[in-house]
Amino acid sequence: MRAWRVATPAPIDEIPIEQHTEAVPQPGDGELLVRVLACGVCRTDLHVVEGDLPVHRAHVVPGHEIVGEVVDAGATGRFDVGQRVGIPWLRHTCGQCRYCLRGSENLCPRSFYTGWDHDGGYAEYATVPADYALELPTNYSDTELAPLLCAGIIGYRALLRAQVPANGTLGIYGFGGSAHLTAQVALARGIRVHVMTRGSAAQELARELGAASAQGAADPPPEPLDSAILFAPVGELVPPALEALDSGGTLAVAGIHLSDIPPLNYQQHLFLERQLRSVTSNTRADAAEFLRFAGEHHLDVTSHPYALDAAPQALADLSAGRFSGAAVLVP
Repeated sequence: MRAWRVATPAPIDEIPIEQHTEAVPQPGDGELLVRVLACGVCRTDLHVVEGDLPVHRAHVVPGHEIVGEVVDAGATGRFDVGQRVGIPWLRHTCGQCRYCLRGSENLCPRSFYTGWDHDGGYAEYATVPADYALELPTNYSDTELAPLLCAGIIGYRALLRAQVPANGTLGIYGFGGSAHLTAQVALARGIRVHVMTRGSAAQELARELGAASAQGAADPPPEPLDSAILFAPVGELVPPALEALDSGGTLAVAGIHLSDIPPLNYQQHLFLERQLRSVTSNTRADAAEFLRFAGEHHLDVTSHPYALDAAPQALADLSAGRFSGAAVLVP
């Protein structure tokens, strides 16, 4: 099979991933083997490839928004050969630590992740523990489903962490693959959405999807925000986002990596019970809940297909902000 592996992490314009021809992986006990139908290109992949995240597995195959067809289900009993399944970021948790036992498996210190600790979907085949594979809604194409498996799920988790009140106002900072899905979930729940992002194309997409306003990344929204989500990995946006919050508002930072946050002024940014919260991965319950919602409320997924051979170009285009929505590799 063809597979892309990280050589030595470096800026994407140095092309730090290499394509290899290698044997199809063999599933272990309790694992599925799937043929990759589509794999989303996530900003976390870029962080793995460029070295923003520490190396967990040398020469790993990136990719964790995988839509695949089961070709070997072993004795798992959960899925059938030929069934379409999702392989997400979260690949394993211990099930025994205090975080797992209280329903916070996303904080498990012995967790493992697809495309970081284990080989992912920038390849023609991949494996996944059956207990961490996801059932998928049927009313989406492969390329529409792929971004839902991280961009959608983590955006949903960020929306929960942002604690938007009923009929409240939500600010979204950055409008890429995750944000454009989260905005639709918020709008379906009667939340008024304001988008702050660079680029006229992203601003236009936000308006087309129903945002009440769209302006520059650091511009103030036209009204105070009950909640906000920062999707752009830009720490400099934290102060203006906090300043835009109304009293009691919450800012959730959705990314796994963020550049340094400038100094905050307590009175200006945090007083009046404004709060800043991070988002760390997701639980399987989050994923199942979001995918049920997506099946019941068809989301408009803006995806841009790339051939598997064009993985470096897809990552470079993501880094440069050359498209709105999400890129998807199609073997």
